[in-house]
Amino acid sequence: MASGTSRDVVGRGLRVLGRAIREQPRIFAVAVTGSVLFGLMVIASAYVVGAVVGKVVVPAVARGSVTDGALALAAAALLGISVLRVVGIFGRRLGAGYMQYRLQATYRRRVTRRYLDLPLAWHHRNATGTLLSNANSDVEAAWYPIAPLPFAVGTLVMLVGAVVSLFLTDWALALVGLAVFPALFALNVVYSRRMAPRQARAQRLRAEVSGIAHESFDGALVVKTMGREAQETTRFGARAGDLRDALISVGKLRGVFDPMLETLPSLGTLAVLVVGAIRLRQGAISVTELVSVAFLFTVLAFPVRAIGWVLAELPRSVAGWDRVRRVLDATGEMPYGEVVLDPATPAPATLAFHDVHFGYEPAEAHLPGTEVLGEVTFTVPAGKTVALVGPTGAGKSTIASLAVRLVDPRTGTVTLDGVDVRELTAASLASTLALVAQVPFVFDDTVRANITLDRPGIGDEEVWAALRLAEADGFVAALPEGLDTMVGERGTSLSGGQRQRLTLARALAGRPRLLVLDDATSAVDPRVEAAILAGLRAPADGGAPASILVVAYRRATIALADEVIYVEHGRVVARGTHTDLLATVPGYADLVTAYEQAEQEREQTRTYDEVTPLTSGLEVEVDR
Repeated sequence: MASGTSRDVVGRGLRVLGRAIREQPRIFAVAVTGSVLFGLMVIASAYVVGAVVGKVVVPAVARGSVTDGALALAAAALLGISVLRVVGIFGRRLGAGYMQYRLQATYRRRVTRRYLDLPLAWHHRNATGTLLSNANSDVEAAWYPIAPLPFAVGTLVMLVGAVVSLFLTDWALALVGLAVFPALFALNVVYSRRMAPRQARAQRLRAEVSGIAHESFDGALVVKTMGREAQETTRFGARAGDLRDALISVGKLRGVFDPMLETLPSLGTLAVLVVGAIRLRQGAISVTELVSVAFLFTVLAFPVRAIGWVLAELPRSVAGWDRVRRVLDATGEMPYGEVVLDPATPAPATLAFHDVHFGYEPAEAHLPGTEVLGEVTFTVPAGKTVALVGPTGAGKSTIASLAVRLVDPRTGTVTLDGVDVRELTAASLASTLALVAQVPFVFDDTVRANITLDRPGIGDEEVWAALRLAEADGFVAALPEGLDTMVGERGTSLSGGQRQRLTLARALAGRPRLLVLDDATSAVDPRVEAAILAGLRAPADGGAPASILVVAYRRATIALADEVIYVEHGRVVARGTHTDLLATVPGYADLVTAYEQAEQEREQTRTYDEVTPLTSGLEVEVDR
C-alpha cells in the first residue's frame, strides 16, 4: 500500500489539484495571472540589471563619471519592473489564499452535510474523533498545496521563458539551464515519493489521536470514578508518541532534501559563471549578457522552490483527500420522497408498523448481519398513548428510531396516516413527529435557542407554552436570566431531569402530531412524570393532543397508556392494557414488578433536591 502510494502520489496529487482548478477556475486564473506577471518581471529584471551593469555601470567606471540621463532611465526601468512585480505578488497571493480557504470551507460544508445524510449505522462504524479529523485537518491537508500552486504554475511559465532567453543569449549557457532545471524537478519527484507514506501515516495518526482525546474527554465521568486517569493518559501518550515519531520522520526527510533543493540552483549559478567566463573570453557573449544570465539564475532560485513546495505537499494532500473522499463517497443515505402531509391538519397522527424486520449491517462485508426486529406489527391510533415495554435489548429503542425514520426497515413498512414514511419529504416528516431520546442533548446556548432551534413561528409565547407542558416553566423562570440563560456545554448547569424536560419542551414547541418518547423522563420524579404525561394527553391550552409512543419502565407511566406493546427478542409477544397483561403474561408481570421494586429502592435511597458536585463540573444529579 505504501509503496503503491509512493509510486503514483504525484499523479494522484495532480488530479486532486486539477479538481480544485475545475471548481475555482476564475479565482485560479487571477492567481496564475499575477504569478505569470511576477515571473515575466523576474526575467525582465535580470536583463534590465544586465543592461544597467553593461551599459551604465561599466562605461561610467571607464569614464570616471555617470550621466544623469542614463542613471534616471535605469532607475525608472527598475522601478517600473518592481511595481509590476508587486502587482503580480498581490494578485497571486490574494487569489491563492482566497481559493485555498474557499475550497476548505466548501468541503467542510460538504463533509458535514454528508454526515447528516448518512444513516446512524454508518456513524456507529466510525469513531467520532475520526469524523472530526475528516471535517477539519483532512480537509485542510487536501487543499494545503493550493497556496503555492499558482506560484508554481507561474514559475513553470517563467522557466520556459528563461530557457528561451538563454537560447537567444548563448547555447552553452542554455545547456547549463537545461541540466539544472530537470535535475531540480527530478529531485522533487523523488522527494515526494519518499514523503508519501510518511505523510499518509502522520495524517492517519492525527485522526487516531483526536479520537482517543475525544473518547477520554467524553468519558470523563467513567475515567475519574474508576480511577483510570493514569491509564488513559498512558493510552493517549502512546498514540501521541507515535504521531510525534511520524512527524519527526517527515522532518528528517525534509531535512535531507531541503538543503539539496536549495543548493542545486546555487550550483547552477556557479556553473553559469564558470561557463560564462569562458564564453566571455571567447567573445561569444558580452558582459551585459553574462550579468543578465547570472542574475537570472540567482533570482530563479526562490521561485523554483515553489514547485518543490507543491510536490512536497502532494503526499499530505493525497492522504487528506483520500480520507475526505471516503466520507463523500460513502453510501447508505436515506432519500426522501415527495409526499407532503397536510400541514394544516391539527389532528394527531396515526403510526403503524406492518410486518417490520430490521437488522444492523456488519462492520465488514463478509460478516453476517444482526437481526434486531422481526415481524413487528402494531398501531398507535390517533390521539392515543401506546407504551413499549420489554427487557433490555428487546429492540424498543430500535422501534422508536424506525418510528421517526432514523433508520429504515429491511422489509415491511412504517406509515404515518397511511403513508410510508419513506415517501414523505424531510420537512413533512420533521413537522409531523418528534423524538425525545433517553439521553438528552442540550446545545451550549440559551434556553430559548435550545427550544426554538431557529424554527420559524416559535416565539416566546410558544416557548413558555411548551415549557409549561413539559413541567419546566418553574425552573426556567427561576434561572438568573430566564430564557436568556446560557446552559453550558451539554447543559452542564442543569440537572439530568431539567435537561430531559428542556429537550421535551423543544419537541413540543414544534406542535408535533406524533411524539416518540424513548424513556425520555427517566431522570424526572415520578410525580412530575405523571403530570407531564397527563398534560400531553390533555393540553391545558386546549390544543389537540398528540399521539404518543413511549418506551416506558415505571408502572405509573405504563398504566397511563391506552395500550401496552410487550416486546421480547425483537418480537411483539403480547399487547393489551396494562391490567390485562399483568394478569395474562407472566414475563410482563415479572418485568414490571422488577422495575417497580428497583424504583422503590431508588426512592428510598434518593435524597431530593441535592446535587453533589464532582470534579471537572461532573454531577450526580437528582431531579424533583
